[in-house]
Order: sequence, then C-alpha cells, then structure tokens
Amino acid sequence: QVQLVESGGGLVQSGTSLRLSCAASGVNLDSYSFAWFRIPPGKWRDGVACIRSTDGTKYYADSVKGRFTISRDTTSNTVYLQMDNLKPEDTAVYYCAAIWTARLTSDWSTSALYDSWGQGTQVTVSS
Repeated sequence: QVQLVESGGGLVQSGTSLRLSCAASGVNLDSYSFAWFRIPPGKWRDGVACIRSTDGTKYYADSVKGRFTISRDTTSNTVYLQMDNLKPEDTAVYYCAAIWTARLTSDWSTSALYDSWGQGTQVTVSS
C-alpha cells in the first residue's frame, strides 16, 4: 500500500507558476508509477500527467502540454507537478495517484486503474 500526501496548492494569478509536490511512502515504491489528476468545480476527474517509473516516460493531457511538467525524485520519493502559465481553467482540486507499473498502459488517465490516492490540494487561478 502506498500513502500519498500532496502539498503546494494555493491562489495565484493567471500567467504565473506553481509547483505541486506529492510525498510517497510505503513498500515497493519502485514498482509504482505516479500521476496527477484534477477535479475542476462542477466537473469530472481528469488525468493531468503521468510518469512511468521504469523508463521515465511521461504522458500529458492535451490541455496542459507545453505548460505542465511532471517529474519524480527517487531519493526523496516525491513526485512534482510544475505548472507554468496557469490559466483560470486550471482551477481544480489536484490529486496525486499511484499505480502498479505493470498495469500502466497508454490509457493512463483511467482513474479506476490507480491503487492509491492523496487527499488533494486546491489550486485556484484568478484572471
């Protein structure tokens, strides 16, 4: 079982940057890959980005390509989401999620595949 704790959310202005962190703990962390999801107000959960632990392959939602970057620090077991050029439509609660890497496919944004979730962190972007 993997435990995840997000941090770094806040209220920012459009066009600025924010970095989210996800601290992972538990057993067999090297066997897990990680992703960020978000739930905008009144909408469904969407996949934002994912990083495969075995080879570092990264996946992004079209809406964030070129603006967001997912990364992982294996020494501190922390997953980051660097968000640049933020827009009001990025406003959402952001969640970190872990998936057993052997089950990760190109269909990475299917939330039901993920084994563990953090509590979420609010990001609000004002115009």
